Formats: sequence, structure tokens, C-alpha cells
Amino acid sequence: MKSCVSTATAVAVLAAVLAFSSQSHATVFAAWQVAGVPFGDTLNARKYPSNASQKQAAYPNGTVLQMTGRCTGGVNLLDIARQPQWKQRQAIRYRWCEIWHDPAQNGHFVTGWVYGKYIAPY
Repeated sequence: MKSCVSTATAVAVLAAVLAFSSQSHATVFAAWQVAGVPFGDTLNARKYPSNASQKQAAYPNGTVLQMTGRCTGGVNLLDIARQPQWKQRQAIRYRWCEIWHDPAQNGHFVTGWVYGKYIAPY
């Protein structure tokens, strides 16, 4: 019986370590969607919060994104979630916000950044 408890404890500790050592520091995701991108264009997801950063992927209007909640300037999407949509969009309009996505579509999820002007609460 003691070995079962020890094994269960070891598995729980390992799971906690793996959960906290992942690439993203977010524990909850917020769903937002791509919105307001000009017709025929896409929203670029970048490696870092900068237009000069490496492009990871591109998403058309209507694509639902998994947001980590973190935006530049200290804005947290989860903190503003209860505000009206227009106010949420205004809060992140000129900010970069972090996403959790699979740009290569191979099951390898990474973080990236999108410009807030082109996303809206889902």
C-alpha cells in the first residue's frame, strides 16, 4: 500500500512540475477572434510583440484564437473580461496580446503575439 501512495505522490509531483514548466505561464485561456482585418488580408501572429518580429502564422477574420490573457502594457484579458466588448477592445487596441497556437499544425503549440487592433472578444 505504501508503494502505491509513494507512486501516486511522485506522479502528482511530476505532473505539477511539468504543468508549471511549460512554455506559457498562463493557466487559463481566453477565446478571442480575429476581427477588423481588411478584406483579403490576414492577421499575422509573431514570435515577439513587434512588427519586425518573425511571422509564425496568419489568420483570417473569424478565426478563434486561444489567448493566454497577457498583453503588453500590463493589460490582462481576464481582468477586463466582464467589461462591455467595446471597452475590452479599446483597452487592447494599441497593445500586443499573447496567443497559444500551433502554427505548423503538427501538434506543437507555442506562444506568439497578435496586434490588439485586430482581435475582439469571442
